[in-house]
Amino acid sequence: MGPYQFAGGTAVVTGAASGIGEALAVQLAARGSHVVLVDRDKDRLGDVADRIRAAHPGLTLATHVAELSDDEQTAALAATLVAEHPETTLLVNNAGVALGGRLDQVSLEDFDWVMAVNFRAVVRLTHALLPVLKAHPGSHLVNVSSVFGIFAPAGQAAYSASKFAVRGFSEAVRHELADNGVGVTVVHPGGIRTRIAESARTGAGVSAEEYEQGREQFAKLLTMPPETAAAMIVTAIEKRRPRLLIGWSAKVPDVLVRLMPGSYWKLIARRAAPPKPPAS
Repeated sequence: MGPYQFAGGTAVVTGAASGIGEALAVQLAARGSHVVLVDRDKDRLGDVADRIRAAHPGLTLATHVAELSDDEQTAALAATLVAEHPETTLLVNNAGVALGGRLDQVSLEDFDWVMAVNFRAVVRLTHALLPVLKAHPGSHLVNVSSVFGIFAPAGQAAYSASKFAVRGFSEAVRHELADNGVGVTVVHPGGIRTRIAESARTGAGVSAEEYEQGREQFAKLLTMPPETAAAMIVTAIEKRRPRLLIGWSAKVPDVLVRLMPGSYWKLIARRAAPPKPPAS
């Protein structure tokens, strides 16, 4: 399979109103792709679309507002994308949400909310657009997992479950599409400065102290600009890379899990623990 051709193709990007999705939309348009942008935030999505239209007036651009945690809205979106954008050659399932708290601290409703956005929407949109992608040999599919799709930290049962699911789903679909001229890349970002922390939920059983400690530790990891991550994803698409690890915070855990598959958490937890106060 040769390099992916951006110019003249049409890319569908979910979670396009901010973060990696926004940066991807901008960079794909700069490569000559027509873009179809999806997000639940109508105002932010409109701002992104306006900037791209101003910079690339010759490209076709469409926006769709949808809440991917709502299965009915996701199903309607999938049908609309197939009907209105049969020329699609690239699907980027980027939208995601987070939930903090141990399994006994979160509700099943919140757990299902994470799975709906992070996994079920990925499956539903991919399933709907597969015939479209297969109709255009040379097309490509990108599913954004996470470093938490490589290792599973305590307090992230729902998020890790969703991102491990994306990883397994993507690998199976890659093998299924190998003879159809459609490439598949699964992306594992590490610490990228996005708005996912702002939209994250916290389990009702999480104390204020636990929440603040977790927020501070999480914030320390969010160092890479989304534009840098997006550029790496664009390169991975062009080169048909099956797997992309973004940043040291994804590459180091990947090695650690390979070396210590059953005991990596002991080492990670020890390094992540706050320092103890000196003895008096």
